[in-house]
Amino acid sequence: MNSGTLTVENIGGIEHTTAEVPPGVTVLASPNASNKTSFLRSVMAALGSDQVSLKGDADEGSVNLEIDGTTYERTFERTGATVRSDGTPYLDDSSVADLFAFLLKSNEARRAVQSTVDLRELIMRPVDTEAIQSEIERCQRERDQIDEQLDEIDSLKQRLPDLEERKRELQDEVEAKRSELESLEGEIEEADASVENQREERDELEAALEELRDVRSTLEDVRYEIEAKRKRHSSLKEERNELETEIDELADVPEDELANIESHVDDLRSRKQQLDAEISELQKTIQFNEKMIDEATSGSHPAVDIATDGGDGATVTDQLLDQRQETVCWTCGSEVEIDQIEDTVANLRDVRREKLDTIDDIESELDEYKRQKKSYESQQRERDQAQRRLARVENDIESTESALERLTERKDELTDEVEDLEARVEDLESGSYDEVLELHRTANDLEYELGRLETERDEVESEIEDIESRVAEADDLRAQREQLQEELTDLRTRIDQIEADAVEQFNDHMEQLLGILDYDNIERIWIEIVEEEVKKGRRKTTERTFELHVIRSSDSGVAYEDTVDHLSDSEREVTGLVFALAGYLVHDVHEDVPVMIMDALEPIDSERIAALIEYFESYVDYLVVALLPEDADALEIDHHRITDIGA
Repeated sequence: MNSGTLTVENIGGIEHTTAEVPPGVTVLASPNASNKTSFLRSVMAALGSDQVSLKGDADEGSVNLEIDGTTYERTFERTGATVRSDGTPYLDDSSVADLFAFLLKSNEARRAVQSTVDLRELIMRPVDTEAIQSEIERCQRERDQIDEQLDEIDSLKQRLPDLEERKRELQDEVEAKRSELESLEGEIEEADASVENQREERDELEAALEELRDVRSTLEDVRYEIEAKRKRHSSLKEERNELETEIDELADVPEDELANIESHVDDLRSRKQQLDAEISELQKTIQFNEKMIDEATSGSHPAVDIATDGGDGATVTDQLLDQRQETVCWTCGSEVEIDQIEDTVANLRDVRREKLDTIDDIESELDEYKRQKKSYESQQRERDQAQRRLARVENDIESTESALERLTERKDELTDEVEDLEARVEDLESGSYDEVLELHRTANDLEYELGRLETERDEVESEIEDIESRVAEADDLRAQREQLQEELTDLRTRIDQIEADAVEQFNDHMEQLLGILDYDNIERIWIEIVEEEVKKGRRKTTERTFELHVIRSSDSGVAYEDTVDHLSDSEREVTGLVFALAGYLVHDVHEDVPVMIMDALEPIDSERIAALIEYFESYVDYLVVALLPEDADALEIDHHRITDIGA
């Protein structure tokens, strides 16, 4: 890793400065109101954050970070009441870094332990849970489809023994018929030789017999087709009855009910859009005031003033304790203490949070109406589909009945034709030729039966081949299913694993730091994953949440559970920083941005600040910290120090 060079123009309270930021710890060591926060925000801006403001008297500004042979530059231009940014920052999206790497005083993760923010929501925010759920549903659909195919293959596989047995039976019958026909043909040849002198009569008779065989074969085909049509007709009638029952059970969805639901959905969406707009305006106001507060706190705001209540005889320590910062309110123009503005901003955050809760309720109600609408539409769609199927079935019934009528007429015609041919054959028969005629008649029947058996055998063989082909696909399908099941398991446990990792990281680091920092009577600070029932709209659901526990010990050594509200400012700051470090490690933020930024550590004493920085250094490539000179002097680890930030 190489050192980086940062150049700043007109950012925050800085007009111009250039500084080197080497790997390891870089400390901005200077008193308050010396542009330390402006410098830190400049580093953040170069890395991609938008938490930056132009110098009050400048219309343009820039930050330039050169590191590892690459230059990252951003420019800022004031346009009316807004500031437009351009350039090529280190990160395309800094949202995760803003949350877990840029730990200014106002950082959301750092302040989470001292507010009512949902710790789990904060840790899980970078995780696209909707995309994971969508992938889970896709895998489930594909797995269910494979299960259906495997069930079908198992069902087909069970038929194989019966089909193989039927194939053997048919083959035996074919061979028996073929042998019988060969024997009969031999008898016919012998009989033909004995009546050679009756050739012409025999030829006419054979022609009549050939025609009789053809007509009988056609008649048999027609009978077979009639039987098939009758089965088809019966099946269609059953299907028609089932569809009529299904349609009766699927009530028609009233149009006014759907219209009422759509009206509710439109109203709820309008309310949500209005709340979104109000929240957006509140967020802009909060961010603007936070920037102004940071500038006023750092002394870079032109209207800041430090009031001292101590008299001329007060000690330096007393004067420092009695100092309070005042500024000119940027909304009403009166002089107010910065703490009062911070309280107002806190109230705005509460209002924003209430509106967010209202949006959650609206979204739950929207989901319920959408579910009802989807159910009604699905019911209507099923009814329409059933009606369309019924219409097709009725058409098929009419078509089948017409075909049956035609086939019956054809059968009657062929039956009459067979009777005529049989009478003609009887007329041609003679006493000496009766045996030959009977042999030919028997041979015709045998040939027809042999053809039928061979056709049925071939159909069975084809069905066996199809089933064996499907069975051969089973191993590949099982492998696909196993892969999908592994993917499902991974997806389902991914969110739980991230939660568990975050809690483990926090608890481990908190335990180590409490041992290092040695706070009086604090035994343990830890997070527990709990499930609680929450109400969303009109429905109740179970959600997981992070519960922060504080364990103290009394003077007599008895451990008891305390509340977060009773933590000292120092203990709170340490807890918030450890929570941010847990997020930094769980989401591998260091892989995207190897920099962590930290300021406003004054509530922590110098020795503990030194221990805290030494602990964090082992997890971060570049750690940039703003400290008061006396706190910086307490550091024992090697570090790079910047004392002149520039005006």
